Amino acid sequence: MKTFKCCFKYHLQQKVFILFLTLWLFSLLKLLNVRRILFPQRGIYLVEYSLSTSPFVRNRYTHVKNEIEYEINCSAVYEQEPLEIGKSLEIRKRTIIDLDDDDVVAMTSDCDIYQALRRYHQKLVSREEESFPIAYSLVVHKDAIMVERLIHAIYNQHNVYCIHYDHKSTDTFKVAMNNLAKCFSNIFIASKLETVQYAHISRLQADLNCLSDLLKSSVQWKYVINLCGQDFPLNSNFKLVSELKKLNGSNMLETVKPPSTKMERFMYHHELRQVPYEYVKLPIRTNISKEAPPHNIEIFVGSAYFVLSQAFVKYIFNSSLVEDFFAWSKDTYSPDEHFWATLIRVPGIPGEISRTAQDVSDLQSKTRLVKWNYLEGLFYPSCTGSHLRSVCIYGAAELRWLLKDGHWFANKFDSKVDPVLIKCLAEKLEEQQREWITLSSGKLFMVKNPTTTSEHMMEIRV
Repeated sequence: MKTFKCCFKYHLQQKVFILFLTLWLFSLLKLLNVRRILFPQRGIYLVEYSLSTSPFVRNRYTHVKNEIEYEINCSAVYEQEPLEIGKSLEIRKRTIIDLDDDDVVAMTSDCDIYQALRRYHQKLVSREEESFPIAYSLVVHKDAIMVERLIHAIYNQHNVYCIHYDHKSTDTFKVAMNNLAKCFSNIFIASKLETVQYAHISRLQADLNCLSDLLKSSVQWKYVINLCGQDFPLNSNFKLVSELKKLNGSNMLETVKPPSTKMERFMYHHELRQVPYEYVKLPIRTNISKEAPPHNIEIFVGSAYFVLSQAFVKYIFNSSLVEDFFAWSKDTYSPDEHFWATLIRVPGIPGEISRTAQDVSDLQSKTRLVKWNYLEGLFYPSCTGSHLRSVCIYGAAELRWLLKDGHWFANKFDSKVDPVLIKCLAEKLEEQQREWITLSSGKLFMVKNPTTTSEHMMEIRV
């Protein structure tokens, strides 16, 4: 019995010692911060700290108080100073947190507060711009904050904007878009919405729905431009108007003779089918050959994106040729990539390009800059961001090149890849707008408040 008690006491002391030693080791490791050394945590970077912590925006990361140490000098980024480019690279190593769709819903729920928060009352506009309104067709489906930033960058009170969101979009995204539209008299949701499928006629139909609505607008716009949610402008509105005036009624878009690799897109009948093991439908080629295009139309290919005159848009809605060609295109693959490129070559169409004229490539058309990875180093510098399906998502080191390249818009931008570029691009465009208005008008420019009809003239000394 004594032996049992002795052994029990010994084992108990041993367990107490092991427990004490374990606690002591844990305390020591915590003191030495070994966990952070062995398992370093990525810091959090809030894309728009001021909005994320705003009382008008509900964001689950508002408790982060010490993540504003990276103050970016956009002029230095533009000049490609190594220190500022290095800061942008450090930010990209962090866990980048942007506003989600719920935040945009909250931010736009009160229009007066939203417009003040985004400083729409400080938008500068010249009389030259007012006399040359532009229409926009925005076909979007996700990332409400990126759409909001795009609208903020291209917004002017005298322009007009149609938003088409996908029927498949989340309810929260739809509410965010409806809120945005309600806050401005010149922004509206398309009267007819499509369930947009990749490379399907529904993508083309979405733009046509907006174009039809824009023609009914009281705004007498000169040109219409279509964009998606990952696009961003490369020119201020003032400079864009100056460029559009040079077109003198002609249109700007890519239109080239189709290479052999794209011929089967419209030579065979395609059917929309569910792709196995994926949650998407795609037009799948069948072995059924298509008839030749109606009205002896010669097919050209290009991009889904365009800059079109109002005269051209009016024509396509009053032409049996266009109606027949649209019907013929319904069972082709990615019809938006041959529809516009072909119509612009039709004899007699407003702003036509002759069938015998040279190709207008995506690099020659100023409409939209897309950097393909297989052409990097040949036609443009390497991507400093990342790639998605062969397309570059731009990085901050490309800011200067983007602004100097000569295109009017570019794709793709993603705040989760490089938030610094989007911030600096918006800042440089506002700076460009001020400079162009000042230079053109000498001493006066106009500030308009989108919530009122009042105008305030301000003197600028140059």
